[in-house]
This record gives sequence, C-alpha cells and structure tokens, in this order.
Amino acid sequence: MSLTLTKVEELAPDQGSLAAARKLLKPSNWPTLAQDGSGLIWGECQGSGATPYRISVTEIDAGYKCSCPSRKFPCKHSLALMWMRAEGNVEFTTAVAPGWVTEWLSRRRGPSTGVSPTSADKPKASIAAVEEPEDAVDPKAEARAVAARERNRLEREASIANGLDDLDTWLADQMEAGLTAFPAKASAACRVMAQRLFDAKASSLALRVDTLPARLFTFAEATRPMAAIQELGALHLLADAYRRQERLPEPLRSDIRQTIGWNVTREALLADEQALRVSGNWRVWAARSEVQPDKLRRIETWLHGSDRHAVLIEYVPVSTGASSGGYSVGDTFDAELVFYPSSVPLRALIVRQISGTDASDAPLALPGHDLAAAYGLYEEALIEKPWLGEFPLMFRGARLRRSGENVYLNGSDISLPVAKSQSAASWPLLQFEAIDGAGLWDGNELTLYWSETALGRWTA
Repeated sequence: MSLTLTKVEELAPDQGSLAAARKLLKPSNWPTLAQDGSGLIWGECQGSGATPYRISVTEIDAGYKCSCPSRKFPCKHSLALMWMRAEGNVEFTTAVAPGWVTEWLSRRRGPSTGVSPTSADKPKASIAAVEEPEDAVDPKAEARAVAARERNRLEREASIANGLDDLDTWLADQMEAGLTAFPAKASAACRVMAQRLFDAKASSLALRVDTLPARLFTFAEATRPMAAIQELGALHLLADAYRRQERLPEPLRSDIRQTIGWNVTREALLADEQALRVSGNWRVWAARSEVQPDKLRRIETWLHGSDRHAVLIEYVPVSTGASSGGYSVGDTFDAELVFYPSSVPLRALIVRQISGTDASDAPLALPGHDLAAAYGLYEEALIEKPWLGEFPLMFRGARLRRSGENVYLNGSDISLPVAKSQSAASWPLLQFEAIDGAGLWDGNELTLYWSETALGRWTA
C-alpha cells in the first residue's frame, strides 16, 4: 500500500500537526529527499538547530522515525515527508539507504496490526481544512513590532550595562580578598555572580562565570591561583571590550556581543549577504556533548573541509534525552555552510546538504604542517580574538610521551600537555614513533580526537 493523503490524515495526531507539516512542504527545507525504489523513503529537514532532523518512512505500512524531540507521533517532519511523497510533486532521488536508515529498519518490530485505543475517539484531522500560509503583512502591525523590538533591545542593553558594573565590583572584591584563597570559595562566589548576570540578560557571560570553578579544578592545586588570575582577567577584558564595542572592527564586535549573550538567529544569518559561505565536502572528525548549568545539552560536531574548520553547535533541553547530534565521527557529506560573523570564523550552519551522509573509513585529509605550525595558527587566531577559547589543531609527525602521570604531544620544536582525562585512553598511542592527528587546544591542554597511526585510525 503506497502513501496517500487520506493515510496522512489518519496518522496525524491533531489538526495542528497537519498545519505545522504544511509549512515544511517547501523543498528548500529539505537538503535530502531520497528513496530506495522499494518502498523506503527518507529525508533530512532543516530545523532550528545546526544539523537537520533525519526522518525515515516505510511506505508499505507508514512506519516512521524522526530524530526530532517532539512528543507528538508522528511529528510534523514525518507527516511532511509522507505528505510530499503522497502528492508526488517533489522529486525523491533514488539512492542506497544510508546507515542511519538501515539501523532503524533493523531495530523495527515490524508493522503494527493493532489499533490505538484512542484513535477512534480523536477528532479526524483534515488536509482540506489546513489554511494556506498567509503571506500578507500588515504595515502598521509590522511597524509596531519593529518599535517593540527596538525598545526591548535598548532595555536589554541597559540591563547588561548594569550587570557589567556589578561584575566590575565583584572582580574588585575578589582581588581585595586575595586570589590565593579564591579557588576554595569559587563555587559559591561564582554562583551568586552568575545569577546576577543571568538576571541582567547577559546569559553567555553568566554561563562562563558559572562554569569557572569547574575549569579551575582541572588544574593542579598549586597552579589554581594563577589560573584564577587568567580567568578573572578574561572576564575584565570581556566587560571592557563590550563597553567599547562601537570602536571595534565589525567581526570583533560580533564576537563580543555573542560572547556576552546576544544571539544571531538562523534567519538573520541566512539573510546576511556578507556572511561567509563555503561549499565542499566535509568530514566529521570530532563530536561531543556536555550538560550546561542551564539544563541545556551543548552538542558540538567538528568538521574539516575546503582547507578550513567548522563546528556545528546545537542546544537541546536535557529533558529530551538527546545526547548526540545527527552525525557520527567519520561521516562525510557535501554541503554549503554559512559561518557566524567572527574575527575567527568557526561556528557554522548548514544552508543545504547537497549529498547524503556516508560513513567513511578513509584517512582524514590532514594539512601537511607539523605541530609547531599548527600551534602558530592558534597564536594568530588568538591575536584576532583574545577570548578565543578552544581552537582546532591538526598536525603530522608528532609523538606522544609520558612524564610521570602526565602525557605530552611532542613535535620537533614544541610540546603540548594532553588532557589528563585522556591519560588512559591515549595509552595505545604511546607505542608509535609518530602519529598524525587532530584535537582541540584550550590554551592549557590538548584534547585528542583523531589520530592516524601505522595500525589504523584512533578516535576518542
């Protein structure tokens, strides 16, 4: 049985789901639309995050799976994919099903023969009743909305300014009390200051303050006071730069506003004609996720392609249970990326994915430079963006060595400490005379994520 619009109506949990699905029927929302020619279809729909949602559907029994966190089944993405297939107005490319589709198929229990006990009682959803999206805009309403947004912006600027004044006072208090004792009381002190910044609507800066104690305790006890000086100095630099943002070059001004807490929406980024866009083949070489104090999970996917780095960042509520993005280490795909404005462009969004995602066993296309040259690129980036944070390093011909409990990555002219959390995991790499690889350097330690060795690939 092929998909029909009647079947889509029967599956829809409510009328609102059909209305939401209609808004997704534009092919531009779907970087991937494909079929295997035997009743299996799949697609990737670009949502609000950095990576598209992945949807699989079996036409014979309307089985479906979507990677979005919706609690409606089927979700709007699944309904939209089935709707487009049923209408037949959109072309589905014939291809071999990728791994994420076949993995879902292997875990399916098969067609359901029962009827949901609530299906007979729920109101019937109707495609005919879904209204076409309104394109007309009321000029007066739009003018009022623009005025309201500007008023809200000015109010937030004033709130942030007050928050930064509080931060200055707090920094002076810490200096007066002595920074030797600061690490011991950092948790309580930072929690109070972070809450003030959250209240002042400087959310990203607040998060930086809130996580400061955790960063300090990654250092040996004897070096924590010096690390505290660096961390508090960076906070002072950020506050001072924000106050002088009008005198900064535009890319650096964008950096400081995002670091304080102003977000660039997906719509604004896509509409920015000056934004950097790069098309090419991209390889996933690192993926990680961590839970933030604000109960959001930050999911990073690091890419390399077209002789440059890119990172896709998603924020999802912890309550959804999602712990990873839509890509796995080793995946490769063709896509056009747009980069957020920055003096050191790294964070990006996928504008459109030109090909499907394929797992690859091929070596990572590493640049030809050694570890010292890779570190030189970091120093150049640090000059452009003093609060840089983590930066990708790719190298050839380095060697891991152990000194006591510490592990170091040695090049011909430089040695970088490897993250202590990787002491055990990186042990196999100590056996090789030379390795090529990639990792993230945060200014204090290097976290390795990929290595090419004489015996094959190693990933964190």
